[in-house]
Amino acid sequence: MAEPYLCSNALAYAIEDKFPAAAGHSLIIPRRHILTLDEASPEEAAALFNLIIEAKAIIRRKHGADGFNIGINEGAAAGQTVMHLHIHVIPRRRGDVPDPRGGVRKVLPCRRRDHVAE
Repeated sequence: MAEPYLCSNALAYAIEDKFPAAAGHSLIIPRRHILTLDEASPEEAAALFNLIIEAKAIIRRKHGADGFNIGINEGAAAGQTVMHLHIHVIPRRRGDVPDPRGGVRKVLPCRRRDHVAE
């Protein structure tokens, strides 16, 4: 049986996303049920960010990556559908999109270079 966690520590764990945006897309999840990063204790926040660094190294080894998008969706207005804090670590590769500039800013269509107002 495969190890359930990509990596883990006492306060959080990392798993591969069941519906990945890219090969290696992983989630960093606190063990305690909390909704937003604001609810994390300083120790939990540190544990989460330590796992981001560890997960990136594992993803680079297993899947390769030229860069990463790291993000949190907080609240329904921001697209949160799983009401438990989790941090997306999405590996990016050169050429995976024609123009990656703007990164997470492109989440709002009006901020995209290819957006055409109706």
